[in-house]
Amino acid sequence: MKVLVIGGGGREHAIVWKLAQSRHIDKIYCSPGNAGISEIAECIDVGTNDFGALIDFVKYEWVDLTIVGPEEPLSRGIVDAFEKEGRRVLGPTRKAAQLESSKVFAKDFMRRYGIPTAGYSVFSSSVHAEDHVRMKGTPIVIKADGLAAGKGVFVAGTMDEAIAALKLIMKEKAFGSAGDRVVVEECLEGEEASFMAFCDGKTVKPMASSQDHKRIFDGDKGPNTGGMGAYSPAPVVTEKLEAEIMEKVMWPVMRGLKAEGIQYKGILYAGLMIRDGSPSVLEFNCRLGDPETQPVLSRLDTDLVDIAFAMLDGKLSELDIRWKQKSSVCVVLASKGYPGKYDKGKVISGLDGFRDEPDVAVFHAGTAFDDGNIVTAGGRVLGVTALGSDIGSAKEKAYRAVGKIHFEGMHYRTDIADRALRRP
Repeated sequence: MKVLVIGGGGREHAIVWKLAQSRHIDKIYCSPGNAGISEIAECIDVGTNDFGALIDFVKYEWVDLTIVGPEEPLSRGIVDAFEKEGRRVLGPTRKAAQLESSKVFAKDFMRRYGIPTAGYSVFSSSVHAEDHVRMKGTPIVIKADGLAAGKGVFVAGTMDEAIAALKLIMKEKAFGSAGDRVVVEECLEGEEASFMAFCDGKTVKPMASSQDHKRIFDGDKGPNTGGMGAYSPAPVVTEKLEAEIMEKVMWPVMRGLKAEGIQYKGILYAGLMIRDGSPSVLEFNCRLGDPETQPVLSRLDTDLVDIAFAMLDGKLSELDIRWKQKSSVCVVLASKGYPGKYDKGKVISGLDGFRDEPDVAVFHAGTAFDDGNIVTAGGRVLGVTALGSDIGSAKEKAYRAVGKIHFEGMHYRTDIADRALRRP
């Protein structure tokens, strides 16, 4: 079997890595891939939004399955384009992907179907948005409506921060047309968790729980990023809470989409705030989270290809999905300046330092080749991921591996998974 993976980040490296363990796989392609992915898949130089070229490639190479990693091609309708040509592709359609591509759509959808989320207002005028913020006061959350690579959400603790966020989004157009509208919502307090599930249009099966670290600095300080690390399982997601999330969030989403004539096949991710033991939705993603994918797939014990076809064929209810009884921690190594402007082309050393360690994997997020060297090519560069008997041992292994890697300007959080270790 031949499989094509769309994307070139840490999430896609983890997907390719897990696919390479499948008994079904003969060949893996990745578009565009990165330096790490090229070690286990053939990378092709086709853009993720060049649907015509991708479909031509799939036809020419007789690719059996395409798996879409990133949100942008999903939001642009890559699944619709592939399905129109009769090609098997895993991911939600353009209409379904609005749960992620439009914060306004998602909030209105949750309101229609009684899914718990923060109170909100929507604005297309920066003047009206500013008046509303001044009336509501802080802390307050301001979100660009469209996709912004995980950087379009601002938790403003002061009025100056709130006004600056509105200016950046709506006046300076830092995120382009994604900032034509903003969602201004109440700031929820509690503990965040990432809840991902496999969906086949009829059945929803939860993945192993995980928790992301969005802020750039230790102690959850500084601006939001795409994610600076993650761990699995997340102790905050107890069996009781998982059942409540399924009842109050995941199943209502599926029923609501069906009521609106939208079939959802693929991954549904709910970013949650847990307060007083109950979940509220912060955001939806319509694909695997990054970096949550790295520790979660490290724990997956069922063939990913079997899961993919069960989702496509509507047979998820027939599949027993198994998880390793281990814990996993992922630490993201970032370029200096991220999530703002950063340099590229810094030589990375130490990547061969733990190839003989079976419980450690380094997933490339932003890397490339230059004159025989592997160099930085993104804000988030690597996701150093380790398995352990518990969170503490997984964290120790991950940071020991981090200590063997170096590139100029490298920075990372030193407190990934500490929240789990502090829990009684």
